[in-house]
Amino acid sequence: MNQHDKDYARIASAIDFIAAEVTNQPDLEAVAQHLNMSPHHCQRLFSRWVGVTPKRFLQALTVERAKQLLKASRPVLEVSDTVGLSSGSRLYDHFVLLEAVTPGEYQSSGEGLTIEWGTHVSPFGEAFVAVTRRGICQLGFIERGGADEELKRLKKNWAGAKLKRNSEAAEEVIERAFSVAVASERPLPLHVKGTNFQISVWKALLAIQPASVASYAEVAAAVRRPSSARAVGSAVGANPVAFLIPCHRVIRQSGELGGYHWGTTRKMAMHAWETAQVEGCAD
Repeated sequence: MNQHDKDYARIASAIDFIAAEVTNQPDLEAVAQHLNMSPHHCQRLFSRWVGVTPKRFLQALTVERAKQLLKASRPVLEVSDTVGLSSGSRLYDHFVLLEAVTPGEYQSSGEGLTIEWGTHVSPFGEAFVAVTRRGICQLGFIERGGADEELKRLKKNWAGAKLKRNSEAAEEVIERAFSVAVASERPLPLHVKGTNFQISVWKALLAIQPASVASYAEVAAAVRRPSSARAVGSAVGANPVAFLIPCHRVIRQSGELGGYHWGTTRKMAMHAWETAQVEGCAD
C-alpha cells in the first residue's frame, strides 16, 4: 500500500470514528488518538483530504443541522424540463448538462458506440470514469478489489459498445469535476442510460444546490409521483454518475444521511467537502 492509499485509509477511519461518536462530540485530541498521530498532524491531514477540520466535519454531521437544511431547502419542484444546472456557489461553478440516450440507443445497449474509460484519484478516493463522444456515461468509486467491479457494470449497461482504455480522458474529467480551482468554460456533459422514471429523478437531483439536501419525499413530489418515495430511492441508487448527479444530497426526512451506493463514509465526506467550498473557509 502506497502513502496515498495509507492516508486515504486513515481519513476514512477518522470519518467513521467521528460519525460513530457524533453524540459524544469527540474533539481533535480524540480523533488524533484514534489515528495514533499527533493532533497537529491529524488536523493537517484531515483538512487536506476532507476540505474542513475535524471540528467542522463534526458540525456538518449533526442531525439537527440536516433538519435545518431540509426546512430551508428550496422546492425541488422548481426544476424544469431544462436539463442543466449552474450552482450558486462562487467556487463550485461548473455547469452540468444531462442528456439521455435515445430509445433506439437504449434498446441496442450502445451498439456501434465507443466508450473510453480510465481511473484517476479524486478527493473521495480513486474514481472510475467512462465517457462517450457525447459525455460522461459512468462515474464510480473503486474499492479494494480494483476497477473490475465498475468495468463489469459498464459492460452490463452498455453491452453493445466497444470499450477502450484512456487514462488521459479520465484524468481530464476528474480534474474538471472535482477541482474548485479549475473553472469550466464549457458545460460538463453527461450521457446517461436509464428508464424514463430514472431520468426524471436524476434531473430532479440536479436541482439540489451544493451543500443543500432534499428528502426522498421531496424528490418524489418533484417528479410528480408524491407516493413513490420508495421508487425514487431505487432510482437514486441506480444513478450511474456519482457526485455529478448528486444522489448524495438526498437524505431521510428524519435528517439522517441514510445509505449510499459508494458507502456512507464517502457520503459524509462529500457533504463536508461541499460545505467547505460553498462557505469558502474552514475553522
